[in-house]
Amino acid sequence: MAKTLQRCPWSAGHGAAYLAYHDEEWGVPVHDDRRQFEFLLLEGAQAGLSWATILQRRAGYRRAFAGFDPERVARFTPADVERLLADPGIIRNRLKVAAAIGNARAFLAVQEAFGSFSNYIWRFVDGCPLQNAWRSPEQVPAGTALSEAISRDLRARGFRFVGSVIMYAHMQATGLVNDHLVDCFRHAPLRAAGLQGEA
Repeated sequence: MAKTLQRCPWSAGHGAAYLAYHDEEWGVPVHDDRRQFEFLLLEGAQAGLSWATILQRRAGYRRAFAGFDPERVARFTPADVERLLADPGIIRNRLKVAAAIGNARAFLAVQEAFGSFSNYIWRFVDGCPLQNAWRSPEQVPAGTALSEAISRDLRARGFRFVGSVIMYAHMQATGLVNDHLVDCFRHAPLRAAGLQGEA
């Protein structure tokens, strides 16, 4: 009989797409700016909701927000806002929609200042993923002093829906921190890659 893979408990019970997200994406270092923008947009949309709710609408967000192209989203007009608020494929919240567009503009400014958003965000961890060794879900924090520092810096640059908890989720999702539990099958490979500078 094949051995069942040990996974982080949060990955169970939400369907195949959620499981694939845990197995293939969560905690993998992201150095691509469009992917960074995608996660910023989706995590901002998640505020007050579950990640499962957002993941189910990921394709809808990709279609509605120009394939997560920050340059195109930054050019969205009031007419685009109304179009988005009528789109059942996304969370139709005016504040979140407006923040996504404003964040695209702020994102471009960060790219201009640092060469890329990836350069900007990875400097907070000196370019190397933080490696945790949590043994239970209760140990994993919702936010840290570092996520608060990133949040504060982003807010100063005009970003919205980037609170400390949202930014810690962003750090986890984009691999700035490895928060897979130590007995999860993804923890060791991500730790090894990060420690070898292959992230």
